[in-house]
Amino acid sequence: MIQTLRRLSVGLVVLIVVTVISGADTVSEVFSPPPAGQIHVVALGDSVTSGSNCNCSAFPQMYGDLLQERGSTVGVTNLGVGGLDSSGLLQTLNQPNSPTEVATAAANVVLLTIGANDFGDHHDDVTSGQCTGDCVSDEFEQLTVNLDKILTRIHALRDNKPTTILMTGYWNVFEDGDVAARQYPASGRVASDQLTLRTNGAINDAAAADDATYVDIYTPFKDSSNITSLLAADGDHPNAAGHALIASVLLSATPNPLPTSSHQGG
Repeated sequence: MIQTLRRLSVGLVVLIVVTVISGADTVSEVFSPPPAGQIHVVALGDSVTSGSNCNCSAFPQMYGDLLQERGSTVGVTNLGVGGLDSSGLLQTLNQPNSPTEVATAAANVVLLTIGANDFGDHHDDVTSGQCTGDCVSDEFEQLTVNLDKILTRIHALRDNKPTTILMTGYWNVFEDGDVAARQYPASGRVASDQLTLRTNGAINDAAAADDATYVDIYTPFKDSSNITSLLAADGDHPNAAGHALIASVLLSATPNPLPTSSHQGG
């Protein structure tokens, strides 16, 4: 998710990823291919994926635990990076022999949560209600292009082998709940919600054009009796209950058994 102080350039995001592995001599010291027969889950995305401000087990590990209850051995690699946008993710997927590239190539389940940070430069414009016209048109166009390229790259890394790709939307691309109510006018909260729905639509469309699955997070969060109870104190990230809800929704969207047919794409 996005806040003004967390806007990172693509170069800085990649630097963070490289810094994480700087103590390792090779990629294999960071990621080892899963044993034969094991389901390997890789989680790609932003600070929602990484579990920022939760002090809890983030949803990818919760999801892996739930998936294992189906009777399979499951390994999870969480590569979520706070501040990551779709351009940054695409760059790391294209970085030769990077942990992201290697782990994705070995993953038969890919969890993908990306897009909120693409609109960071307009956070204040949107949440203040001052975003007149379509102030995010360029960013939205770039997001739609990047989502298609990200999916294409995942399939290429997987050599078109059977892969379950679950693409989550967002309950809000910016802050929500009591925090948003205190900080932003009603017009800003409406604008943020509209941008969220538009972003979710782009993610849904990208999934539909591929053989990926769009996973609706917006509805279960908004349908909760109190969305604040699902959020960390910053109002921007899930707390433990929010992560548990995301994991549960993801499990419900996961085929059982996992698909065995190859991707029929380029």
